[in-house]
Amino acid sequence: MQKVNVRFDVWVQLIGMLGVLGGLIFVGLEMKQSQQIALAAQQQARTAALVSIIGSFSEAVVPANWGDMVSATLDSESGHEKELGNNAAYQLWMLYENDHLQHKLGLMDEGVWEAKVASMQNLYSNCDVRFVSDLALTYADRALTELVKADTEPCN
Repeated sequence: MQKVNVRFDVWVQLIGMLGVLGGLIFVGLEMKQSQQIALAAQQQARTAALVSIIGSFSEAVVPANWGDMVSATLDSESGHEKELGNNAAYQLWMLYENDHLQHKLGLMDEGVWEAKVASMQNLYSNCDVRFVSDLALTYADRALTELVKADTEPCN
């Protein structure tokens, strides 16, 4: 068996390549962590916006109920509650359009996106605010509009 002699510069190159490989692994782990932090920050921002919308129902002169808005039982006779519902619906569509963009950019977890789609379809099916939804969706991305309007019953 013949002994192989390896020159010193080959050892240095091997150690250098291992160092570069280790650095790339470290950078990859840092990027993954940065993406997780960005996802958490986006979720926090969405939550803050939604809390603000819900809070606006309590801040009104005559407080209304957020649950009534999402279940389509706002008092239609009262212009006050109707306007609160319309404003909340429009604000939600602005939030949903942002969510759609974040999903396309990969900044939203699939489970959160599926919940958002269900929420959008629920809001669009609310005939009390359908005209607001249609208005808001005229300015939205076509893919979002098609996703929301798919399999939706017409309002009377």
